[in-house]
Amino acid sequence: MAPQRILITGCNRGIGLELVRQLLEQPNPPKQIFATCRNPDSPQNQELNDLAAKNQNIVLIKLEVTDAKSLEEATTQVEKHLNGAGLNLLISNAGILQPSTLATADAEEFLKVYNTNVVGSLLLAQSFLPFLKKAAQENPEKPLGCGKSALINMSSLLGSIEKTPESFCFHPQLSYRCSKAALNMLTRCQSVDYQKDGILCTALHPGWVQTDMGGPNAAITVEESVKGIIKMLDNLSEKHSGILVDWEGNTVPW
Repeated sequence: MAPQRILITGCNRGIGLELVRQLLEQPNPPKQIFATCRNPDSPQNQELNDLAAKNQNIVLIKLEVTDAKSLEEATTQVEKHLNGAGLNLLISNAGILQPSTLATADAEEFLKVYNTNVVGSLLLAQSFLPFLKKAAQENPEKPLGCGKSALINMSSLLGSIEKTPESFCFHPQLSYRCSKAALNMLTRCQSVDYQKDGILCTALHPGWVQTDMGGPNAAITVEESVKGIIKMLDNLSEKHSGILVDWEGNTVPW
């Protein structure tokens, strides 16, 4: 049931890079991993390039999710490499966080975060939806899951409205919180509409992770988070359609 063809955004560092690394180490690694980032040729992305040089099943794709032309070019490249096959798993991982509070947040910052974290995920799904549908059509007998066809939006506990009183004082991050709450709604809407096409749509909270975004004092390492994420991906089913789950498999309230 392991997905054979996967596309992941934001693979130049953090969770995205570690997902590529650990997926390659699985007993049954994917046949193709489309690892995308804004500029694959940048010297800052040497780790990703080294992985690609050693593994023929990695395809590096240049992609800026908020740019229509970049999405069109990336879609064309992926289609060529798929060679008629479908895409089993699309992980919308790229995202940004700008420090903001009720007192300091402004329109420009809010729109920038929203554009990347929400609109970018919407446009990404729209662009690659035909390939997700194709994968579902290739496996009509399989139940909903990543082995068939799935869209995973990387969300956050900070987007949970119900959980806000527990964490707001420690992590105000207003624009980020609001963008992830909106992403959760996007995921719910996608799950309602795409389920008829055999596509599972789920929002995933990776934990508070020691990345550039999460900071050095975060609760878990990137390796721990991704290990849990991959295990969770293996276990996703119809019961996870349109909900927010964390890296340990727990349901997070909206």
